[in-house]
This record gives sequence, structure tokens and C-alpha cells, in this order.
Amino acid sequence: MKDDELRFGTSGLRGLSRLLNGRPAAAYAQAFAHVMIAQGRAERGRRFLVGRDLRTSSPGIARFCFAGLLEAGVEPVDCGELPTPALAARAMKLGVPAIMVTGSHIPADRNGLKFYRPDGEIDKHDEAAIADAERAAELLENVAPANAESDHGVAVDEYRARAIGTLAPDALKGMRIGIYQHSSVTRDLLVDVLSALGADVVPFGRSDVFVPIDTEALSATDAAICGTAVREHRLDAVVSADADGDRPMIGNETGRLLRGDVIGALTASDMGAGSVVTPVTSNTGIERSGRFARVIRTRVGSPYVIEGMDIASAGGASTVVGFEANGGVLLGSDVFLAGRRIAALPTRDAMLPILAVLNMSKRAGAKISEVEAALKFNASKSGCIKDADFHMSAAFIREMAADGLFVSDMFRDVIEVSMINTTDGLQIIGKDGCIVHFRISGNAAELRCYTEANSDDRASFLLDEGLARARKYLGMT
Repeated sequence: MKDDELRFGTSGLRGLSRLLNGRPAAAYAQAFAHVMIAQGRAERGRRFLVGRDLRTSSPGIARFCFAGLLEAGVEPVDCGELPTPALAARAMKLGVPAIMVTGSHIPADRNGLKFYRPDGEIDKHDEAAIADAERAAELLENVAPANAESDHGVAVDEYRARAIGTLAPDALKGMRIGIYQHSSVTRDLLVDVLSALGADVVPFGRSDVFVPIDTEALSATDAAICGTAVREHRLDAVVSADADGDRPMIGNETGRLLRGDVIGALTASDMGAGSVVTPVTSNTGIERSGRFARVIRTRVGSPYVIEGMDIASAGGASTVVGFEANGGVLLGSDVFLAGRRIAALPTRDAMLPILAVLNMSKRAGAKISEVEAALKFNASKSGCIKDADFHMSAAFIREMAADGLFVSDMFRDVIEVSMINTTDGLQIIGKDGCIVHFRISGNAAELRCYTEANSDDRASFLLDEGLARARKYLGMT
């Protein structure tokens, strides 16, 4: 993503907040309303919900969204600061569309918009229609921010009740759980929910300054903060979520942070999912585990996972769960956890997998590290090259995808190439089953690299070498 543009990424519209905060926010909100009306999913005069995360730019962008919705002839409703899945669940319950102002995990100088139809998150066809409608928007350049009817607290209360009702009362009694609060909009909800379920909670790390937590590429600083908290407070686990509460973070009893695909697989397994849908970046141990009757692989991004869940449901699957390597879990159907029915929620949710993994540990009388080890996943690592030029990154992937000899030559002392997968970016698969996977981030100016191998050392080596070779090609050595 270039700094001078707003565009749809893996989940919603993203870009620099200074570019979004003004007419563009109003125009995209107006365009979304026009698309919903054209599709018969909304009517003029009907309500549209708007929520936001804790970024300093989010309130202002929300007010421009109100203005755009008013221009479209619909009624904006201000739901305040709340997790994205709470807003989505409220919109589905009311049968109305919604907009979430959030940049998720990306840096504080960026922000974005996530759009929800009355039946859940929009798909890629909707994104294209919104982009087309935005280009045709006729808002005046001097459009002013507006206010909206307030509905603060209702969606959060419903989401809290949904989470607490997921497990039996006192299901987590006896567990001592740290909550890394930073600047996540879920920071107080996690305290409420885990306390209500009987856990002894220890909040820490609360910040008044925005902290960009990327659950798919957790920093050494995040890991150190969580590890220190586990040791100092003698915790059984540490949990958190990204800025808008749709992607979880879970650390075990040693403070080591679990990968998102591990979290997703454990959650889906505990729910008895017959079919799971997950991107190609998730660990290949999902298939090898034998826990799921069907595994559908997709491109990275919740719209693709949702499309896969629809395919699974259309094929007759009764229990469908989607998840991504960043840990967000999506429910494509009603599911059961600990004997309790949980309603479908086809958008990423951080709270559910946190509850599922903690519940698995408590119910089994096992440490979280032991629950994780039972999956027998290969070691996985991930990292990225920040501020990578989009066109150079695209050329790097394109050239490797077109020329297997080029790949084999570039990685000749690293991996013996068996095959190449171009489902999303370029995935190099070795004869020993190891993987080096490159893809361009849809959310920021980054070239991401994911690796998989039969040991941590081998996975780390592949990551270091993959990033080094990519940097050399990009001229960033």
C-alpha cells in the first residue's frame, strides 16, 4: 500500500488517517449506504450503526461517516468505542448495516473503515461496488462533520453477555490470567468477562498512547512484556487482543505467545467443527491433525474466509468455523462450546478463541503449552519488511512465480524446491515439507514472509534467509 492512497486490504479500507479524515470518510460512508440500498439490504431513513476503536483519529473520522450517511438519506447511530465483533453482532441482531472506524493493528498514523451488511461482513464484490460508488460520489469538498443519535453501551452489554454465556459459571475458577490491556478497545471487557467466569485476573500494561499490536507478527517488545508479567504474577496465561478486538493474543504459562493458527485450530477442535476454512498461511498441521473432516484453504483476508465458509455450508457442512493465521475466529454456523450453543457470527472475534483455549486448559487439567503440543504442528515463524515498495515487492513475487529456475537459484542454499503455490503471493514448498511464503500486505507497506519447518531453528533460519533475499532484491540491504 502506498502512503498516498486509500484502498481495500485484507479486511476493510485502510490508509493514512489524515487522508481518510474528511471528505473521503464521508464519501465512502455515503457510497456504502448507496450500495446497501441498491442491493435491497437497507432503505432510506433506516438506521446505520457506526462504532470506533481508541485511536485519536477515530472520533473525527466517525463524525465524517455520520455526515456521509446523512447525505445518503439514512440515519447514523453512534455506538461509541467498542469491539468490532460487538458492533457486527448488534447490527446482525437489528438487521441493519454498520461501519467500524478502525485501523486494527496498523500504526497510529493510519486508520480505516470496516463495513458490515445486516447479515455480516461484506465480501469482495461489495468492496468493488463501494469503491465504484465512492468514485461517483457528489459530496461537496467542504462537507462538514456531523453528529448522530447516541446508542453507546447497548452493543457492548450484549457482547459481554454473549461472552459470559459461552461457558458455564465459574468455568475458569482457579486460573490466574493476566490481561495485557495496552490500547485495545476490549481491555475492560476482558477483565469483566474473565472475572465473571471465575478467573483471578491481573490487568497490566494499560496505555493512553495507541499501541499497534499485530497478532500475526508479534514484536519482541510485546513478548517481553507478557513474559515478564507471567513471571512476576505467576500467571497460568496472559491474554489480549488487537486494537479493535477481532484478533486474539494468548500466551502460555511460560509467557510464550501462541500463533494465531494454533489458537484457531484449538478453538475449532473444541467446538467439534466438521469443516474449517483458513488461508494458505496457516500451518499445514491442520490437515495432518485429522481433527477436521474438511479443510478449505483460501487467500488471506476475512472476506475470502467468509466466502469459503459459504462454500462449505452450501456443500452440506453443519458446523463451519473459519480462522486466520492472526488468530481471528469466524463462526459460519451456530456451534457448541462446553455444551452451550453460540450463534453464528461471520466476522473475526478475539473473545471467543480466548475463552475456548482457556476452557480447554482448565477442563483438561493441563497447561496451555500441553494443550498446544497435542496439535503436533510444525514450527512456524513470520516477519515482514516494513516500508517495502509495493511495485518492487510485486515484481519480486511475479518474477519468482513465473520462473521456477529463478526461485531455485535464489534459494539454492536454503531450500530444495518441490513446488510453488500462487494462491496468495508465492509459497515455496521444499521436498522436506518446509515452506517459505511471501505475500504483500493488504493493510500496510509491508512484504510479509511466513515459514514452516520441523524445528524452531529451521523455521527461524528460513525466515531470516527469506527476508534477507527479499531485501536484497528490493535494494534494501
